Amino acid sequence: MGRCWVVGALILVGYVFSLLGVGVEGYPVEDLVVELPGQPEVGFKQYAGYVDVDVNNGRSLFYYFVEADKDPDKNPLTLWLNGGPGCSSVGGGAFTELGPFYPRGDGRGLRKNSMSWNRASNLLFVESPAGVGWSYSNTSSDYNAGDASSARDMYLFLLKWYDKFPTYRSRELFLTGESYAGHYIPQLADVLLDHNARSTGFKFNIKGVGIGNPLLKLDRDIPATYEFFWSHGMISDEIGLAITNDCDFEDYTFENPHNVSHSCIHAISEANRVVGEYINNYDVILDVCYPSIVEQELRLKKMATKISLGVDVCTSFERRFYFNLPQVQKALHANRTNLPYSWSMCSPVLNYSDTDGNINILPILERIVQNHIPVWVFSGDQDSVVPLLGSRTLIRELAHELKFQVTVPYGAWFHKGQVGGWVTEYGNLLTFATVRGAAHMVPYAQPSRALHLFTSFVRGRRLPNTTRPSIDD
Repeated sequence: MGRCWVVGALILVGYVFSLLGVGVEGYPVEDLVVELPGQPEVGFKQYAGYVDVDVNNGRSLFYYFVEADKDPDKNPLTLWLNGGPGCSSVGGGAFTELGPFYPRGDGRGLRKNSMSWNRASNLLFVESPAGVGWSYSNTSSDYNAGDASSARDMYLFLLKWYDKFPTYRSRELFLTGESYAGHYIPQLADVLLDHNARSTGFKFNIKGVGIGNPLLKLDRDIPATYEFFWSHGMISDEIGLAITNDCDFEDYTFENPHNVSHSCIHAISEANRVVGEYINNYDVILDVCYPSIVEQELRLKKMATKISLGVDVCTSFERRFYFNLPQVQKALHANRTNLPYSWSMCSPVLNYSDTDGNINILPILERIVQNHIPVWVFSGDQDSVVPLLGSRTLIRELAHELKFQVTVPYGAWFHKGQVGGWVTEYGNLLTFATVRGAAHMVPYAQPSRALHLFTSFVRGRRLPNTTRPSIDD
C-alpha cells in the first residue's frame, strides 16, 4: 500500500510540474524538441525556444540547447556565438560546425556529426542580437544594435535562461565563439564580471573564454589578410610590396576603410581582383559551391552535396532550405511571430554599428585574464579573412602587456599521431593555437582536431606535444 502511495504521489508531482510548464528535472517541457524532421536517433535531449529580454519592447532571443551526449549533469555548459555581426549561431555553430547534426544533401533531413562538441559539454547556441535568425523585436529601433547592446541583451538572456534551466546556475560556464564573436564573447564576459563584482548572491561560474579566428584589433587583422594572400601565392610580389610600402593600416576603420593613400587603395583593389571571386576566402583550399545549380537540385529533391577535401561545400544552401521548412520551424518552436522574411544565415533587418568593429578588444581580454580566467585563441590556418598571422601577433603583444612569460614554447601539438597544429602558452592563462588544415570555421573544416582542442580547453589540459595517443584520441 505504501509503495502504491509513493508511485501515485510521484505521478501527481509530475502532473503539477507539467501544468506549470516545468519538467520534473527542472527544464521547460514546452521547449523540449521531441524530434527534428529527418533526425537520426540519439540518446541526448534538445531544447529550443525563446527568452524574452525586453517584455515592453517585445524583444526575444531564440536559443537551441543540446545536452551532452553522456553524463549531462556532470559536464559543463558552453555558450557558442557566431559573428557577422548579425549571423546565426544556430545555423552556423549548431548545424554547420560543432552541433550534433548537419543538414543532409537533399536539404530535407539531418545526418549525425560524430565529432560534435556535445561529446565534452552541454551546448547552448543563441541567435543574437535581435533580428538574427528567429530572434526578433516588436520595436523596429531595436534592430539598430551594437556591441554594448548585444552584450547587455546576452547578459539578460543568460539570467532568464538560468530561470528556465536552474540546475545550470552553478555549472562551469565556458564562453566561446568565432569571427566577430571576438567582440561578442569578451565584451559579454566583461559584463558578467561586472555582475559578479556587484552581486552578493548569484555569480556566473566562468571557467574559460575560447574564440576562434577572432576579430580583435582591426589595424592588425586587416593587413594580415594581405600578408596571407602574399604568403600563399595568391598575389604577386609586386602587389604585396606595394601594400607593405604604401598602406598605413593604423588609420584603417570600418566606416572609412580607405582613409589611406591612393596608391594603397589601388594596391588593395589589385590584390582583391587577382584573388578573384572563385576562391572561398574563409577557406582558401576548399572549392566553391555554385548556388544556382544547388538550389535547382534541392527543389528537385536531389542530393546537392558537393564534396571538397571531405567537406560539404554546399551545406549553407542545404541548411537554409532545411530551416525554412515549416515542419522544422514547428519542431524547434521557432518563428512564433511569423516573421515577414525567410530564415537566412545573416540578418536582412539588422542595422549594426559601423564603428564598433574598430574597438580594440585586447584590454578586455587583459581584464578577463587578470580575473584568472583562461583565454584560448585558436586559428584555422587556411583562413584569409581573420588570419592567424594577426591573431598570433596580438596575443603575443597581450602577453607582453601582462608581463607573462612563455610557459609552453611555440611548437606542434598532435592528434591521432599527426600534427594538429601549433600552440604556445603564456603565464599559464593565455593560449594561442593553430588548427592545421582548418578554415575560418574551424570545426567545419577539421571536426576531429577541433573537438580535441575544445575537449582540452574545457578539461583544463594542454594540447599534447607528442605523437603518443592521449585520452581524447
